[in-house]
Amino acid sequence: MPRLSLTVQGGGSGVPSTSTLRRWIAPALARDAQLTLRFVSRVEGRRLNREFRGKDYATNVLTFDYQRRPMTVADIVLCLPVLRAEARAQRKKLRAHLAHLILHGVLHAQGYDHQTDAQERRMVRRERQLLAQLGVAAARA
Repeated sequence: MPRLSLTVQGGGSGVPSTSTLRRWIAPALARDAQLTLRFVSRVEGRRLNREFRGKDYATNVLTFDYQRRPMTVADIVLCLPVLRAEARAQRKKLRAHLAHLILHGVLHAQGYDHQTDAQERRMVRRERQLLAQLGVAAARA
């Protein structure tokens, strides 16, 4: 089992415990990882998305991967207000949506992507496997 060094920044209502976050992340790891999960406001999420992706809106998750081998090192930024709104609109529990997008960010940090149809199929398949392992299979991946 790969080792995980996890730092959690920010938080608030709806953010699971660090032990729950570790439990969600662990099955997705292909190698040892040093990850930071940062929970941000809509303002910070928008600023980061604009600055790093050139898109002027707050997005649900951003992954900044700094190193993939021999260890994965990344920051995963989650915008809670966006996640809450999406969960409501999609009639999902916030917890299920959060688990999905954390896994999505962790997979990005390890090299998964969805720029092509083949990449997207591979990533979605892996997300669904992981969500099912976590008992969150009802969340659409």
